[in-house]
Amino acid sequence: MDLQLTRLGGVDPADIIALMSHRAVRRHMPLAEGAFGAAECAAFVTAKEALWRDHGYGPWAFLVDGEFAGWGGLQPEDGGDADLALVLHPRFWGHGRAICARVLDEAFGTFRFDSVTILLPPTRRSGHAVARLGFRTDGETSIEGRRFLRFRLHSADRPRP
Repeated sequence: MDLQLTRLGGVDPADIIALMSHRAVRRHMPLAEGAFGAAECAAFVTAKEALWRDHGYGPWAFLVDGEFAGWGGLQPEDGGDADLALVLHPRFWGHGRAICARVLDEAFGTFRFDSVTILLPPTRRSGHAVARLGFRTDGETSIEGRRFLRFRLHSADRPRP
């Protein structure tokens, strides 16, 4: 698998709209409401690009073998945490672990974070998957009135292949 991390602003908006409108993807995104069309896509990309400008890091678009597979990466959360987000098209769900590993390489290498969090809605059954990456339960948080389980991985505790 050839994995490239690129900025969301360089991706065809139609690809982002198709991903963010996909029923199976939206089922795992409790904050996604309403239609996701051209205007929503433009606002989304602008907000994600602003994270790079304001914090020096943010989410990427993931290209697998040259094809847009999804987006994610590191996003600042309240309290100064860097949160790892991952939104992949169902055709690429099998690549999640490798993509997470690459993002963690950036988090602990390039950006030198001491720890990274992952936030999952309680309906997700991915706790075991994040545990295999070395993440441990680290409480709960609320975003826009919705409950999320927080998992944390410290740089020193990251499993090495």
